Amino acid sequence: MAAMDASVPVLTIDGPSGSGKGTISRIVAARLGWHYLDSGALYRAVGIAAGWSDIDLSDASALVRCTFDTHVEFRDDGAGEPRVIVNGTDATDELRTETAGAAASAIAAIPEVRAALKERQRAFRQPPGLVADGRDMGTVIFPDAAHKVFLTASAEERAERRYKQLKAKGVSVTIDGLLREILARDARDASRAVAPLRPASDAVPIDTTGLPIEAVVARVLDIVSRPAA
Repeated sequence: MAAMDASVPVLTIDGPSGSGKGTISRIVAARLGWHYLDSGALYRAVGIAAGWSDIDLSDASALVRCTFDTHVEFRDDGAGEPRVIVNGTDATDELRTETAGAAASAIAAIPEVRAALKERQRAFRQPPGLVADGRDMGTVIFPDAAHKVFLTASAEERAERRYKQLKAKGVSVTIDGLLREILARDARDASRAVAPLRPASDAVPIDTTGLPIEAVVARVLDIVSRPAA
């Protein structure tokens, strides 16, 4: 199975929160006709399940058990938007809250949780190909990926993007508050002992600050079209 999996092409798109990796990854996957993995959704799903069970986010052993017990399913809603089902409940909207993001960041720092989710993520590698977005896709989960991209953007622009997304959903937030949360999460993700947020040595960096979505998509598709090194 490992040999067959290794023959399936993978594009990893890593980057910090708000860099646009989710949006870009979904569009690129659709254009290529490849499968899509939102690795952050798996961590958020475990965080939500832990919250539903009143598990303390500092209780590593309980979180590991929760990770193995949590069933996550991705479904297409028919309009091109993926729905995330956690233990039989549609948790898509809750998954995108700042609370879920903070919980995901906290549990992602626990080595045992990351280990428990590693093979689950690798199982998404199926023909004809996979676009995987996250923070350690190119460094830890798919280090042999033929194509790797690392997206970034200024913290201010990322806060502005998040503000617009949440306001459109009727969520009351402030740009200053979101900026503080983004900077705090950047610091946590970059300084954690296991799989810190950093570009793979062979990843192509793309700064999306000020760039329209289609321009970023075009750059990524151009990278995929190049012969693998």
